[in-house]
Amino acid sequence: MKLKINLFFFFLFLFFAAYSQNNSDDISLPDLASYNKERNKINQTGMIILSSWAVSNIAINGGILLGSDSFSKENKYFMQMNIYWNAVNLVIGGFGLYSAINGNNNLSLANSITEQSSIEKILLLNTGLDVAYIAGGFWLREKGKNSSKNPERWKGFGKSLILQGGFLLGFDLVLYFIHSNHSEQLNNIVEMISLNENGVGFKFNF
Repeated sequence: MKLKINLFFFFLFLFFAAYSQNNSDDISLPDLASYNKERNKINQTGMIILSSWAVSNIAINGGILLGSDSFSKENKYFMQMNIYWNAVNLVIGGFGLYSAINGNNNLSLANSITEQSSIEKILLLNTGLDVAYIAGGFWLREKGKNSSKNPERWKGFGKSLILQGGFLLGFDLVLYFIHSNHSEQLNNIVEMISLNENGVGFKFNF
């Protein structure tokens, strides 16, 4: 369990570090293509982190299960659920990475705003689901304490949901705040646009 917690913080640290590196170059406003490119880079970094977490979980838990029979049934169920859960994470991460790599950078202002808003809403929705996963994990652990039929399975699965839900909660919150911070550049672009009698123009404040 200590190894899992260390991995948890390690991957969140990687996320912060990767974002700081990607965010080191300021874009020139109003450059929507650069803005959208940066948004897709953030998503790429996020999906790489998620996929790496999934691969490491599958490799570590699978290796431990194959290499030793000395673990309790509860811990075996814990590691099994980690593998099942992260097989799904790997599919999501792979698909998300493909989508981010092939994302369209040449979006209109309206489409850029829609895309940004959609990402932030999805991440907020995900955080709600993550809390539900954690709550479900605690419920399964309690069920294991009061169940006479294979209580180790409920406890093991519950521990896994708490860990995996906790990671996803941290992951989604970090990704949300990074996107939220990045969206301030889009707000600056919107503020620079002014409507006048000749149509749409750009307003620059010095």
